[in-house]
Amino acid sequence: MSTKEMILILDFGGQYNQLIARRIRENNVYCEVHNYTDNFMDLINKLSPRGIILTGGPQSVYADDSTKCDSALFNLGIPVLGICYGAQAMAYALGGKVDTAAVSEYGKTDVNFLVDSKLFANIDLNESSVVWMSHTDRIINVPNGFDITASTVNCPIAAMENTNKNLYAVQFHPEVVHTVEGYKILSNFVDICSCNRNWQMSSFVKDTINHLKTKIGDKKALCALSGGVDSSVAAVLMSKAIGKNLTCVFVDHGLLRKNEADEVEAVFKNYDLKFIRVDASERFLNKLKGVVEPERKRKIIGEEFIRVFEEQSKLIGTVDYLVQGTIYPDVIESGLGKSAVIKSHHNVGGLPDFVDFKEIVEPLRLLFKDEVRQAGRELGLPENLVSRQPFPGPGLGIRIIGEVTADKVKIVQDADYIYREEIAKANIKNIGQYFAALTNMRSVGVMGDGRTYDYAIALRAVMTSDFMTATAAEIPWEVLNTVSNRIVNEVKGVNRVLYDCTSKPPATIEFE
Repeated sequence: MSTKEMILILDFGGQYNQLIARRIRENNVYCEVHNYTDNFMDLINKLSPRGIILTGGPQSVYADDSTKCDSALFNLGIPVLGICYGAQAMAYALGGKVDTAAVSEYGKTDVNFLVDSKLFANIDLNESSVVWMSHTDRIINVPNGFDITASTVNCPIAAMENTNKNLYAVQFHPEVVHTVEGYKILSNFVDICSCNRNWQMSSFVKDTINHLKTKIGDKKALCALSGGVDSSVAAVLMSKAIGKNLTCVFVDHGLLRKNEADEVEAVFKNYDLKFIRVDASERFLNKLKGVVEPERKRKIIGEEFIRVFEEQSKLIGTVDYLVQGTIYPDVIESGLGKSAVIKSHHNVGGLPDFVDFKEIVEPLRLLFKDEVRQAGRELGLPENLVSRQPFPGPGLGIRIIGEVTADKVKIVQDADYIYREEIAKANIKNIGQYFAALTNMRSVGVMGDGRTYDYAIALRAVMTSDFMTATAAEIPWEVLNTVSNRIVNEVKGVNRVLYDCTSKPPATIEFE
C-alpha cells in the first residue's frame, strides 16, 4: 500500500491527460497517470488513491471494441471525476444512455452551471461561463441517482453528479486553459477527495534519495548525462544516493549545439562525479545516412546511445543500472496505453528491444519540467544550470528536417548560435524554449547580382510553463530582423529565414 496522498488518473487515450496531471500537481497533490485496464483494482490496492479521474478519449462507449468501465469502480467509496469520454463511460457503466450528439461541439462553448454543486463551489451560478468542448457523443440520459448540474445549448447534460456516492462528471475539459473556471473545478475536486495539499518537492528529493540507496545499495550505475536539466538533476540525485558507485557518461553524438560538448565537460568537471566523455559523432552520422523519417531517426539515435553506454559499462566493470533523465512528458508523448504516440523520445519509445543492463533507473520519470527545475534547486544546483534551455536527446537530428549530414549540422549549429546570441543581447527573458531548425525546403534567392538556391532556416520560440502546451513567443521585430540578416549573411547555404508562430497543440515544440 502507498502511504503517499495521491489522485489516480485513469487514461482512456485522451489528448489532454497530461494536462489533468499538471493541474492536480499545481494543487500540491501527487498524482499518476495509468492506462485503464480491467485490473484497475490492482492499482487501487497498490496506490490507495484519495480520488480517481477518468480522462477523455477518442472512442465511443457503445462501440463493440471500446474500453468500458467496470461499474465496480464507482462503488468503492472513492470520489470519481469523469471528463469527456470518462463522463460518458461513467454514465454508460451505471445504466445511463450515451449516443451521437445531434451537433458536435469543438472549441470554446458557453455553459450554464445549474446547481450549487461541490464541484462548482465559488463559481457564480448566475453567469454563463466558457468551457472547452471536444466531443461527438454525449450523455442522453443520466443514471439513476444522478442530477444534471450544467448544460450548453447543444449539450443539455454538460455535467452530472451523484453526491451520495461522490461521483462527478463533466462533458467539457476543465484541464485546458480555455475553460475559464477549469482550475477552480479541479481544485474543488481535490477538496472533495479530502486531500491535504502537502506534496512538496523537498519531500520528493529526500524520499527519492532514500529509495535509490535502498534499491541500488553497493552496486554500480551508469548515468546517461547530456548536460541538460533533466539528466543533470538525475545525476546529482544518484550521486547523493550511491556516491562513487555512479559513473556519468556524456556522449557527444555530433548533433549538439555549437561548442556545447566543451561547455558540458567544463561544467561537470567541477562536480564530484566520475565523468567520461565519449566522441561518437562519426558513428551516429553514419547510422543516420539516408534516413528522413522522424520516428526512425529517433529510434536509431536512441538505440545507438544504448550501444555506447553498454560499451562503456563493460570498460567500467560490472554495471547493473543505467540511469536516465526521463521525465513525464517524455513518457506520455511516447505513448501511454491507448494514447497516441506523438513522438518517440529516444530514452523511452526510442529504446531498442534489448538493453544490456539489469535495469533502467529513471528517478524523474513522474515529474514535469518545472518540477525537475524545482528538484534541481532543492539539490543545490546552480541557477544557470537549472534554468538552462531544454535540448532534446536526439539533438539537432530532430531539428534538421530530412536526412542528417555533417554539412547540415554545421548550418543549423551556426544559425542557432546567432539566434541565441541575439536573444541574449536583447535581454529577452522568460522564453520557455527557442532554437533554429533547418527545413528541407530550398528556394531561389538573390545575393549580390547572383541567383542562389539555398535552404530556409526556421526560428522557433515558445512560452510555456510545463512544456505540455505552448504559445509562440512574440519576439520583437527588430530582433528577428537582426537575426535574419546575420544568418543569411554569415551562414553559408541559407538564403531565407522563417519564424514559426504555431502553438502547441496543434504543433509540437520541436519540429520532429
